[in-house]
Amino acid sequence: MGDYDEDTAFLGETGPYFWTTFFLLNTVFVSTGFNGLYIVFVGAAPKHHCLIPDVNLTEEWRDAIVPFRIVDGEAVQSQCSRYKLDVVRNLSAEGYIPGRDVNLTNLEEEGCLDGWNYSRDIYQSNIVTEVRINVHMCVLHKVRVMKVFSFPFSFCLCHFYFFSQWDLVCDNKWKVPFASSTLFVGYLVGSLISGQLSDRFGRKKVVFISLAAQCVAVLLQSFSHSWRMFCIMFLFVGASQISLYISAFVLGTEVLSKTMRVLFTTLGAFLFYCIGYMTLPWIAYGIREWRTLLAVLSTTSVVYIPLWWFIPESPRWLITQGRVEEAEAIVRDAARKNKVEAPSVIFKQSQRQGMPQFKTYTMLDILKSKNIRCITLMCLLLWMAINMGYFGLSLNTSNLSGDPFMNCFLSATTEVPAYVVSTWLLKKCPRRALLSSFLVIGGGVLLLIQFIPDTLHSVALALEMTGKFGFTMAFSIVYIYTAEIYPTVLRNVGMGMCSSAARIGSITAPYVIYLGTYNKVLPYILMGSLTIAASVVNFFLPETLNKDLPETVEQMQECQGLCNGPKKKKYVENGGTSNAPLQHEVKSDVPTLNV
Repeated sequence: MGDYDEDTAFLGETGPYFWTTFFLLNTVFVSTGFNGLYIVFVGAAPKHHCLIPDVNLTEEWRDAIVPFRIVDGEAVQSQCSRYKLDVVRNLSAEGYIPGRDVNLTNLEEEGCLDGWNYSRDIYQSNIVTEVRINVHMCVLHKVRVMKVFSFPFSFCLCHFYFFSQWDLVCDNKWKVPFASSTLFVGYLVGSLISGQLSDRFGRKKVVFISLAAQCVAVLLQSFSHSWRMFCIMFLFVGASQISLYISAFVLGTEVLSKTMRVLFTTLGAFLFYCIGYMTLPWIAYGIREWRTLLAVLSTTSVVYIPLWWFIPESPRWLITQGRVEEAEAIVRDAARKNKVEAPSVIFKQSQRQGMPQFKTYTMLDILKSKNIRCITLMCLLLWMAINMGYFGLSLNTSNLSGDPFMNCFLSATTEVPAYVVSTWLLKKCPRRALLSSFLVIGGGVLLLIQFIPDTLHSVALALEMTGKFGFTMAFSIVYIYTAEIYPTVLRNVGMGMCSSAARIGSITAPYVIYLGTYNKVLPYILMGSLTIAASVVNFFLPETLNKDLPETVEQMQECQGLCNGPKKKKYVENGGTSNAPLQHEVKSDVPTLNV
C-alpha cells in the first residue's frame, strides 16, 4: 500500500471531495460525544432520605424521625436510616415531644424499609430514583365463537405487570459505578472486535452498522425494566460506540489526503467529539426524565442515514481485497469532484496482484526483550493512570458543588483548548518532558484540591477544570508518543496492549469516584498519587522528538536507566524532519488507537 499516495497524487491535497468527506466523517464523532457520558446525569444521586409512610404521627415526630448526621461540619438528614417506626409511633401516640421529653440519640434506628423520598429539584427521575409500580388488570371480553348458533363466549384478557423499584442508594449505591463500568467493558470488547470486523467487511459498513447498533442499544436501554437490563444494554452501547469511533477514524485516515489526514487525526475527530460532549448537558438540562433523554439521544442517529450515499468506502481496503475496479471508481469520482483529470490506469499492476506477506509479531515478542518489557510496563502504567484520571474527572462532574449541567459543560469546554495546544506543542517540544509536565499539572491539582475550604466552591471548580485540562493534554500526547516509541513491526501489538491498559483504567474510574462516598478526598488522593508516579516513570522512557520512526526491534531505543544490558545503537536522527513520516506511519496502525 506504500504506492497508494503516489498513485493518487493527482487528486491534490485539498479540494471539495476531501473537505466534504472530512466534515461528514467528523459529524459522526458528535454522536459519540453525547452518547458516551450521559451516565453523569442518568446515574446522579439526588438528595434523599427515608420515606415515612402515612401513619399517625404528630408533626414534630414526622420531622424528627429521620436522624441528623454531621457531614463536613454541617448537620444533614441521614440518607439511609430512620428511628424505628413502631417506637416513634408509640411515643407520638403517648404525647411525648422529641428533644424535650425524649432523648433522640437513645432511640433505636432502622433502615429505610418503606423506600426513599428523593429531591426533584434537579432530576425528575433517573436510574437511582427509578420506581415503577405496575398493576394486574383483567378485562372481560365477549366474543361469538359460533355465529350460526349465536353462542356467546366470555373470557378474561389479563395484563400482568410487576413492581420494580431500583433505589440505587445506600446498600445499593455500588450498582451505579458498576453500571458505569459496563460501558467501559463494552469499550474493551468493541476495541478487540472492531478492527477485525472492519478488516473483513469494510470500514464503511462497520461505521454504519455501529451507528445503527448504538441507536438500538440506547433506545432499548431507555425501556430497561431492571438495573440488570440497563447494565447489559450499556455494555452494547460501549461496544458499538467505540467500534463506531475506531472505524470512522480508520476510514478517515485511509480516504483523506496526507495534509487532510494530519488535520483529521490531530484535531478533527477530537474537536467534533467535544462538540457532542458539550451538547450533552444542554439536552439533559431540557429533558430531566432519563427514559425520555435516552430515547431522544438514540433517535439523533437517524440524521446520519443519508451519509451512506456521500461517504465512500476506503479504496485502500478495497485494493487489499482485490476489488481494484471499485477502488478506481471511487478515486475517479473523487477526481471529478476535485475537477482534476484522472489517468487511464490509476493503480499499478503490483497492487492488483495483492499485498506482500510480512512476519506477524505477537505479545510474546514483547516479552523476549528486557528493554521492550520495561518500556511496555511503563507505557501500561501511563495509559492506565491517564485514563483513570480523565474518566474519573469526567464522571465526577455531577458530584461537584454548583449546577451539574454547567459543570459538565465546563468540563467538556476545557478539552477544546487542550487538543489545540497539544497539537501545536507536539511539533516542537520534547515528548517526555511535555507529557510529564501535564501529568504533574493534572495530578498536582488533584492533590491540592483537598486543601480548598468548602466555602470556596469556585476555586475548587477551577482546580478541577485545570486538572481535566492537564489530563486531556496528556491523553492526546500519549497516543503519538507511544506510537513513536514502538518499532513498526511491534507498533500494533504495543498499542493494543496499551489500549487494554487504558480500558482497565477507565473501568476502574467509577469505583475510584465511588470512594468519595466514604471520604470525599480519597478519589483525589488516589488519582493524584498514581498520576504523579506515572509522571516520574515517564522520565525513564526514551525521547522521540526529531527521531526517525524505528522500523525494526533493533532500531528501537533503550529506556533510560531501568533496563540493564549493552546499549543498542541509536537510530539515526534526521535533523528534525520526522513529523511528516510520523503521521504517515501512525495512520497505518490507527485500528488500535481508540479512546
